[in-house]
Amino acid sequence: MLKYVVALISVSVALWSGCEWLNLWFWELAEVSQDSGRLLRQEELSLYNGREDSRGLYLAILGQVFDVEKGRKHYGPGGGYRFFTGRDASRAFVTGDFTEAGLTDDVSDLSPSQIVALYDWLAFYQKDYTHVGRLIGRFYSESGKPTDVLQQVEASLAQGLKLKAQAEKENELYPACNSEWSSDRGGRVWCSTKSGGVHRDWAGVPRMLFSPGSGQTRCVCVRLDDPTHSNNPNLQEYKDCPPQAESCLLSQD
Repeated sequence: MLKYVVALISVSVALWSGCEWLNLWFWELAEVSQDSGRLLRQEELSLYNGREDSRGLYLAILGQVFDVEKGRKHYGPGGGYRFFTGRDASRAFVTGDFTEAGLTDDVSDLSPSQIVALYDWLAFYQKDYTHVGRLIGRFYSESGKPTDVLQQVEASLAQGLKLKAQAEKENELYPACNSEWSSDRGGRVWCSTKSGGVHRDWAGVPRMLFSPGSGQTRCVCVRLDDPTHSNNPNLQEYKDCPPQAESCLLSQD
């Protein structure tokens, strides 16, 4: 896994050289892989569920096992996250399904963006809790080697990070509009120097941006003095709204 993570670090540096947090995130995961610790079977991990006569508080995520004893108020009996201990419930970290069926390590149908979120959780545990070892099973073999399943998950991670970078780049180019709606006045969209969470020195004007991939449109702010926008066939003006207006009323139809 370390070799694969280092490869992903190289990809991250090449594609997103300005994202220091991303590089740090990968290096933290690489440290987890280097300090592999011991190998546990599910039967042994289940003994660390915090219940009476248990050996402590362990949980696993993507086959990596962590000691969460210092968070006992959260992971111990009666804690809000007690159902995570003694098992690998990777799927539930991003789905929020805390039923027995949902508390599983099967992440085969998660989207690339969900896999990115799952690795964010893995980085959180690596930073805040003690790494104990690896869980033999879906993600690691009897000898502690990454399984084909884990390699597929890592491939999905790489795809998810690429999509995330593309979305962030598009958001910088086309920040989202501010919006409001009321039953009596209808809707309104407008642009400001802080709309879409992107702080900038220009406000822009509202336009509808069509996404071919999803078949949907969203309101974005564009600069009138940027000629690249005039060549984008996916940008459309709002009906009955002046082209240079920073605010547009939306029809209730």
